[in-house]
Amino acid sequence: MSDWQGRNLREGVDAVTESPLGFLQAELQQLKDQGIYQTLRVLESEQGARAVIDGKEVINLSSNNYLGLTTHPRLKEAALKATEKFGVGSGAVRTIIGTMSLHLELERRLAAFKRTEAVLVFQSGFTANLGVIPAIIGREDAVISDELNHASIIDGCRLSRAKIYVYKHADPASAEEQLQAARAAGARRLLLVTDGVFSMDGDIAPLPELVAVARKYGAITMVDDAHASGVLGEAGRGTVDHFGLHGQVDIQIGTLSKAIGVLGGYVAGSRQLIDWLINRGRPFLFSTSHPPAVAAACIAAIDVLEQEPQLIERLWDNTKYFKQGLNQLGFDTGKSQTPITPVIVGEGALAMELSRRLFAAGVFTQGIVYPTVPPDKSRVRTIVTAAHTREDLDMALAAFERVGKELGII
Repeated sequence: MSDWQGRNLREGVDAVTESPLGFLQAELQQLKDQGIYQTLRVLESEQGARAVIDGKEVINLSSNNYLGLTTHPRLKEAALKATEKFGVGSGAVRTIIGTMSLHLELERRLAAFKRTEAVLVFQSGFTANLGVIPAIIGREDAVISDELNHASIIDGCRLSRAKIYVYKHADPASAEEQLQAARAAGARRLLLVTDGVFSMDGDIAPLPELVAVARKYGAITMVDDAHASGVLGEAGRGTVDHFGLHGQVDIQIGTLSKAIGVLGGYVAGSRQLIDWLINRGRPFLFSTSHPPAVAAACIAAIDVLEQEPQLIERLWDNTKYFKQGLNQLGFDTGKSQTPITPVIVGEGALAMELSRRLFAAGVFTQGIVYPTVPPDKSRVRTIVTAAHTREDLDMALAAFERVGKELGII
């Protein structure tokens, strides 16, 4: 750099007295004043039923590791063997030289597992939704979306530039009203999309009724099974299997990072759909593929799901026990039907204080506040897993009782 360039650069910096991002300080202070400012907790152990978080051993009630597969010996062994054979990375996007034999084997196994023609794996469940929705609908189309759908669905809808019609949560009649409105407005294509299990409330979408009303209007149907994969249906096949709707849902999204215990997302559907996404699914096209260890561990997870049904049975036994315990203590668990069990307290500051005091008592359950949930529906969200013991759950319930009484929640 010349002296002239350096002098002008310094003068330019000196002329700026305040960072353009200085406004963020006031915004952050507002969060602190409201009692909803969050910092990152640091996990210092394996992702287990008990974990060391910020240097403290706690009962972990905030993990999506439903079946305890993050530490399953078969998954760890598969990951190690794949690393030894293929290395630590794939080195490219799938459409250049980043498609490895392990990726194709994983997609073949997932398609058989989901009982669909084909599957395409994405880097995450979030990118799966961002890739699929804009690839199948556009400006001339309409998307009919549940008001509590996940942020990734919302963002996918926005990226598509289709007109968005929002229906009342889990309400097929409201969905039909929005389908009628979209059809009357002249939409070329209609897409009805819903979560299978809703991530903040733990309730299950009324999928049979939604599929029926979508078919009535010729709409494409799409279900995001992020929190149903490995949890609902035979061997954890998801909500389509849970309701016996194989062949009636056009697009199924799943994750490999929750009950599966590893990383990634996938789209299951027709061969035509998958071939189209290979050509037009932007996150798929422009992101490096999964490392070999990830793909191999996911394949091993499918084996575990099919061969160790006791894990899902234990998950549901623990869920029933813990949910009943919370309800008997007088906590509001909303409409939960799954291992996702919110404890709804109302104000954001109260939810965060409940989370902090539970952590001090040896239980980690994250506070959830606006904009993730409505301001008056703030909560801590609990998720029990197959790995929790009854001792873990009893200790957690005792902490909830003590802290709940201290804060006047129960």
